Amino acid sequence: MGIIAPTEEATYRQMHHILEHLIPDFEIREKARLAYRINRLKKEKNAVILGHNYMEAALYHSVPDFTGDSLGLCQMAAETDADVIVFCGVRFMAESAKILNPEKTVLLPATQAGCSLASSITAQQVRDLKKRFPGVPVVTYINTYADVKAETDICCTSSNAQRVIESLGTDTVIFLPDQYLAGNVAEQLGWKMYFPQDDADGSKQPADLKKTVIAWHGACEVHELFTPADVTSVRQQFPDVTVLAHPECKPDVVHEADFTGSTTAMIKYVEEHQAEEYLLLTECAMGDNIISEHPDKNILRLCSHRCPHMAEITLEDTLDSLENMRYEITVPEDIRVKALTSIERMLEIG
Repeated sequence: MGIIAPTEEATYRQMHHILEHLIPDFEIREKARLAYRINRLKKEKNAVILGHNYMEAALYHSVPDFTGDSLGLCQMAAETDADVIVFCGVRFMAESAKILNPEKTVLLPATQAGCSLASSITAQQVRDLKKRFPGVPVVTYINTYADVKAETDICCTSSNAQRVIESLGTDTVIFLPDQYLAGNVAEQLGWKMYFPQDDADGSKQPADLKKTVIAWHGACEVHELFTPADVTSVRQQFPDVTVLAHPECKPDVVHEADFTGSTTAMIKYVEEHQAEEYLLLTECAMGDNIISEHPDKNILRLCSHRCPHMAEITLEDTLDSLENMRYEITVPEDIRVKALTSIERMLEIG
């Protein structure tokens, strides 16, 4: 929840209480000045700010009305009655908010804020796959752009991917575009994997595609960096560490972890368990946000990787975006309507 304070000084005091162990005082004071102005503008423009778990700590703890992962923020976007939605995340997330709220103004406080995973597949490539595997349902990770969602039967997130596939009542799916999430889900289901990109002429295609995830070579540039050797090294230094891995990590990394789940599930795990130390194998800003809220928890700052796209969203640009109604997200109506169906089907599952 955004900081509700009557003055800039009161905003500073609240932010200092949360961030004093993480950020220098002079920086907190400057961030408080920006946050106070943003929170005043929110009221004036009837705006709601959605903040992803990967936002920098000063932003995450000051201006968002709601924070969470892709699924949680998608649900919040579907329910808001604000006139303006400011999405502190990346472009595909803001597009999802626009798909769910065509009559509202959706702002992304950055000119790009892309995503390596979303950029790994195009709508035409999805159409080509559907021609090659007629009748096979397409499950697309929420981390994709609107035109890809428009070619999809149903979307999923890292927290509900298995449930989404099981809801289809089929034993073959096209799962796009994260190869590692696909691998982790296939393992949970006990299914095999097939990559048509590696087999253009179909000569290596299994004769029987039952219990098969037809996957794609896409990956998150942050989660792909983690290795089993990282986990081994940390365990050697901290034998009592509890390792939490995001499902976008490689399956061999997930095997080494003590817990695997979405960002929200990881946060909940840390809140509900008492471990000597925690290692979070996900975008490193989330570790800062947990440290800020739980200074008693020992979050190891090892194997840290920052998403360059999430890092584009700053308090400065959020203020500029809201002041000038800049960087509005639009989705062509024909694409929006088709994409809406795939997102709504996902939200029905939860």
